Order: sequence, then structure tokens, then C-alpha cells
Amino acid sequence: MDIYDLFLYMSVGAGFLMAFNLGANDVANSMASAVGARAITVRQAVFIAGSLNFVGAVFLGSHVTATISKGIINPDVIADPKLIMIGMFASLLAAGLWVLVATLTSLPVSSTHSIVGAITGFGLVAGGPDVVNWLKMGGIVLSWIISPFFAAAIAYFIFTHIRRYILFQRHFVHQAKKWAPIWVAVTLSMISLSFLYKTPVGKSLGLHWLVSLSIAALLSLLAWAVARHFVGKFVLDQEEGAEGVERIFRKMQVGTSCYVALSQGANDVANAIGPVAAIYLIAKEHMLLAKADVPWPMLVLGGMGIAVGIAVLGHKVMGTVGEKITTLTNTRGFAVDFGAASTVLVASNLGLPVSTTHAAVGGVVGVGLARGFSAVDFRVLLRIVAYWVATVPIAALTSIVIFVLLKWLCYS
Repeated sequence: MDIYDLFLYMSVGAGFLMAFNLGANDVANSMASAVGARAITVRQAVFIAGSLNFVGAVFLGSHVTATISKGIINPDVIADPKLIMIGMFASLLAAGLWVLVATLTSLPVSSTHSIVGAITGFGLVAGGPDVVNWLKMGGIVLSWIISPFFAAAIAYFIFTHIRRYILFQRHFVHQAKKWAPIWVAVTLSMISLSFLYKTPVGKSLGLHWLVSLSIAALLSLLAWAVARHFVGKFVLDQEEGAEGVERIFRKMQVGTSCYVALSQGANDVANAIGPVAAIYLIAKEHMLLAKADVPWPMLVLGGMGIAVGIAVLGHKVMGTVGEKITTLTNTRGFAVDFGAASTVLVASNLGLPVSTTHAAVGGVVGVGLARGFSAVDFRVLLRIVAYWVATVPIAALTSIVIFVLLKWLCYS
């Protein structure tokens, strides 16, 4: 066994550790609002999020994975491919350890921040400032800033709309039965267009854009009709009041949570598998190729790690995001999920490794602010933001320490 094989095997273990940790931490982003609003139990959340994150990672995740492995640093500046291999391994280990620490303290951090910070750290030591693709980094950093505000704005708008046209109206249930199917149709339209345009399976169909739009419109119309039929059965008494409205949105929230989990798997698997894919290419070709497909077994490894992480430690961060920032109901939870999922899915399809954590927390804050500043616990929010700010430098410094140590062991 040569040094390339050794690091390949170790990176598989480190990649699984990273996937485990992002599953344990990022599960809060997909299911926290549903659990916080009592739409589903923790056990149900673990099952749904675990299975859908796996599907998203395996079938929709390859696009963003390519961005993480080859977009942040320029391998041409580092002459020795072994240095890149050691650095990617150090990055995986450093990011995984930091996310694990955050999870054990029940605080949500961005796995995207962690891995990008770690890769940047080793890149600066190995090749100097020129090794970092600052243009790509600029786009990534911009997505970190935009994603929480974008998700918050969408969640704020949707919940404000629900309050104005449903909860503030005299006949709650009648208005809910009118608007709920429309939101279901809009959600399905986004999902189907994303699937047809951006996933490997959708692209392989090679459909004309008019055909894709027609399919999305047809599915949306079908979803509207089905939702309209079933919404009428959820609440039979027109005068039941706000509880009847919440019951309708409770069903919808389960659907939007599934939507978040699927898009989360597609986006976040890159954080664990991107560096492993880079090491695999180096071990196979002794160089980092400009372009190569990410092997499917690696996406399966990432999906499995995410699912196991959710099952073992997912409940910790779920409690913080779902219950401690603001009080969530089913209507608020639906707005949170829609805002976060829309942000993540759009960013994922643009190839940006957007922070799911930022989008989810931004959505929760957005619906909280719709009820006024007093509805948001800013002490909890400030603790979360402090961890976000600390993530990049801590991951970078840890990665540098591990990289320097491994380099000394390998070259001495």
C-alpha cells in the first residue's frame, strides 16, 4: 500500500465522519420547524429526514460536489499533488471536528463554512494567497450573506400573506381551503422545474424548455386539484377557527419539510464528499484533473453518513432551531420551510454551496419578526451568530495545524 492508497482509505473514513456530523447538525434545518410546531415527532423526523437526505445526496448532489472539490483552490499553483491530497484530508478532519463540537453544544453551525474555511486554510499554507480562487470565494461568501436574508424575506412574506388573507379574515377555514392548494401548487412547480433542469436524471431527458414548463404546469394543476380535494376533508366544520387552519397547514408542513430535506441532501453532501472526490482523483491519476465525474459510491457514502448522523445526534440542534429562537405554529413552520427550501434549492442549482443553516435560521427569524421584535429571542440568535463568525477561522486554523503535522510526517 503506497501513500496514495493510505490517504484514500483514511479520507473515506474522514468523509463519513464529516457526513455524520453534518447530518447530526444540519438535520435541524430540515425538520426543526416541523418538530417545533408539533407537526411530527422527533422519531418521525429522523426517519423522514434520514431517508430523503440520502435520496437528495445520491441522486441530486453531484453538481455542487464538483464546486467544492475543484472550485475553491487552484491546484495548478501547488506543484505536488500529494500536498493537495494531505490538505484535503486535513480539511475534512478539521471541519468534521468543529461541527461535532458545535453539535454537542446544541448549536447550529454551517458545515459549508467549516469545509470552505478548512480548505482555504491549508491552501494558504501550501501555496500562498494565489492558490485560493478569490473570485469563487467571493461568490460563496456572498451566498452566505444573501441566504439568511433571502430566506427570512421569503418566510416573512409568506407568513404575512397567511395572516392577512387567512388568519385575519372572519372565515378562517374557508380562506385556508382557498389558499392552501395554491401554495401546494407553487411548491410542486418549483420542485418539478428544478428536477427537470438541474438534476442528472432530468438533464438526461433532454426536454425542450417548453415541454418542461408544460410538465411543471400540469403537475402543479394536478397538485392543486388533489390538495383542494383533501383540504376539504381535513376540516369539516367551517366555524372551527384557527385550530382548523393549523390542522390544514400541519399536513402541508410535513410536505415542505420533506422538500427541505431533499434539497438539503443535494446541497450538503458536497461538504463531505467533495474533498474525498478530490483525493480519489489524485490517488487514481496522481493529479487533480480539471473535470471528472464524482463516483456514485461516494455519494452513497455521504448519504449514509448523513442519515446515521441524523439518527444518533440530530435531536440536539433540532431543539435549538425549532423551539428556542421563536415560537412556531404550523402556519409559521410552513413559511419557514418554504423560505429555507427555496433558497437552498435555487443556490444548489446555481452551483453555490449555500449554507442550509443560515437559510433555516433566517426563515425562523423571518416569521418571528412578522410578529414583532419581541417574538424573537435575540440572545439565542446572537449565540448562534457568534458560532457562525467563529467557524471559518477555527476550521482554517485547525486544518493548518493538521496539515503541517501530516506534511512533516510524510516528507521527513
